Amino acid sequence: MRLARRNALVTGAASGIGRAVAEAFAKEGARVWLADVNEEGVAALAEIIGSAASVLPLDVSDAPSVERAMSNVGADNGGIDLLVNAAGVYSLQPWLEIEPESWDRVFAVNARGVMQTTQAAGHAMIAHGRGGVIINIASAAGRRGDPNSVAYSASKAAAISISQSAAIAFAPYNIRVNAIAPGPVATPMWSDVVRLRADRGDQSAEHMAARVPLGRVSTPDEQAQVAVFLASAESSYVTGQTLNVDGGLIPS
Repeated sequence: MRLARRNALVTGAASGIGRAVAEAFAKEGARVWLADVNEEGVAALAEIIGSAASVLPLDVSDAPSVERAMSNVGADNGGIDLLVNAAGVYSLQPWLEIEPESWDRVFAVNARGVMQTTQAAGHAMIAHGRGGVIINIASAAGRRGDPNSVAYSASKAAAISISQSAAIAFAPYNIRVNAIAPGPVATPMWSDVVRLRADRGDQSAEHMAARVPLGRVSTPDEQAQVAVFLASAESSYVTGQTLNVDGGLIPS
């Protein structure tokens, strides 16, 4: 198993990509801490995964909550080895309708949350001296801004930049930091996006999927398998990168 005896913290683990990553990591031998504001969701997932999973209530936008969570991960066997930031929120507001409150809410989770958890994991990994891996879930929207979801696009661009700068800062400690930029993924958030856009008379789900060269949306597990690769020794010389896992939506 590729992640045997590794301690992993996955934020946003109650659903979507975070849930798929947590399940994939557990199958590869990791002990997984399931972190989310949705405590019922992660508790239900922990029952499915079994003894390899622990539940952590966590609001990534709240610094004390992040510190408490980080101190619990691997407290009995050496501390955190892997962090996956999959917590995220979406806002559909075009340029001329952006509200500061909505902007701040999106950035609190998608940007400040990524910074705070990345920083806290960096401190913990440097302290135990074994190195580690940090993976931040960004978005194709962070690669190419969407004029109808400005805050979301900007926050995901921030997540990419945070990953790049952290990779450089943490490289001397053998801590690798990378990001994944998914295109459309069949998650509850995607369902919300489709509904919100339909309410505004925007593009249908079929039209948005048709824009993807592969002609379909991704499954969460397709994203999770890339996270497994980035977390494993198979990617030991990969850091500071953002992998577009978007069906060819944004070629690089």
